[in-house]
Amino acid sequence: MDNLQDKHLYRSRTDRMVFGVCGGLGEYLGIDPTILRLIFAGLVVLGFGSGLVLYVVMGLLMRQEPCC
Repeated sequence: MDNLQDKHLYRSRTDRMVFGVCGGLGEYLGIDPTILRLIFAGLVVLGFGSGLVLYVVMGLLMRQEPCC
């Protein structure tokens, strides 16, 4: 149960392409960030840009992973 209390959602410093949102989400959810990148790309294409808006908003609202 202590592990759940230590789990925080951050933008990744190491696994990033633009903001590090997918890397941080992947680490938080325990899935491959590439899957999340494909989902966001699909939302951009099929959702008429809603994935891009969501990604930018998350990139601005999520805190960056602490150093060290």
